[in-house]
Amino acid sequence: MDDRESLLAAALRVLNTADPVEKARLGDEAATKWLQGVITEPYSLSLDFSVPDRPARLANVKLVPPSLMPKLGKAGSLQSRQAIVHSLVHTESWAIDLSWDIIARFGKQEAMPREFFTDFVKVAQDEGRHFSLLAARLEEMGSFYGSFPAHDGLWDSATATSKHLLARLAVEHCVHEARGLDVLPTTISRFRNGGDNKTADLLENVIYPEEITHCAAGVKWFKYVCLRSRGGALSDGDGWSSQEVGASKRNVTVEESDEVIRAFHTTVRTYFRGPLKPPFNETARKTAGFGPEWYEPLATKEVNLE
Repeated sequence: MDDRESLLAAALRVLNTADPVEKARLGDEAATKWLQGVITEPYSLSLDFSVPDRPARLANVKLVPPSLMPKLGKAGSLQSRQAIVHSLVHTESWAIDLSWDIIARFGKQEAMPREFFTDFVKVAQDEGRHFSLLAARLEEMGSFYGSFPAHDGLWDSATATSKHLLARLAVEHCVHEARGLDVLPTTISRFRNGGDNKTADLLENVIYPEEITHCAAGVKWFKYVCLRSRGGALSDGDGWSSQEVGASKRNVTVEESDEVIRAFHTTVRTYFRGPLKPPFNETARKTAGFGPEWYEPLATKEVNLE
C-alpha cells in the first residue's frame, strides 16, 4: 500500500479484494495508517474513482435467499453453535465491506467532514477484527467459514441505499446494527447455557460493546446530515477540515430533534421493508444515542388514512 495514496484509494483496495482474511488485513493496515496520520488525505480532489456495485467476494460460501436459510438453533448442540458463529462471521465479512463502502461511496460525494472518515475507519477496523476473531473461534470449534450456507441480505440493503447517504445510515447502521444489539444478549446467554463460555465471552466483552459504538456512529451522522441540509451544521467548504460537527458539538433544539426523528421514520419506511421487530434493547440503543421515539413507531405498519 502506497503511503501517499488517499483513504478513498485504500478503501477501494479493500472493496476489490475477494479473500475476507486479506480484506480484513488490508482494512486494518489502512485504518492504522489513517489513525496514525500516515495517510493524510481522505480523497484526491483531482481524481475520481469508480466504487464497485458489489465488492469482490470469494465463491466458497453457498448463498441462499434469506427465506430458505436453515434454522440456526439455540446453541444447545455443537452444530447449532457452529452455525450461529458461522452466521456471525458472514455478517462481519459484509460489515467490513459496508464500512469501507460508506467511506468510498459517500465521503467525497457528500463532502463529509474529516470526523466522518475517522468514525467509519474505526468501525471498519473493528469489523475486521470481529471477523478475524470469530473466524478463528469457528475453526477452534471444528468448522470453517464456508461450511454452512449464508445469505447476502445486508448487501441487498446496501444496494437499495447506494445513492442516498441518509438511507444508508438509517438502514444499515440504525436498523441492522441496532437489531444486532437487540439479539446479542440472548445469543450470549444461549452460548453460556450450552457450556461455551469462550464464545460467550468474546461476544459479550469484545463484539457487543463495540457494536454499540457502530450504531452510535450511524445515529450521529444521520443527525448531522439532516441538520446540515437545513443549515444546522456548517461546512467551511473543503469537505474534510476539522470543522465543528453540528449534530454532535452543539445543543439541538426540540424542533430540530423532532425533525430528525421524522426524517428517520420516513427514510426507514421508504428503504426498509416491513416493521421493526421488538423486543428492543432499550439500554444499548440509548447508549448508542437514540431512544424509543426513534424506533417504536416503526414496530407497527404505517396506516394510510387517506
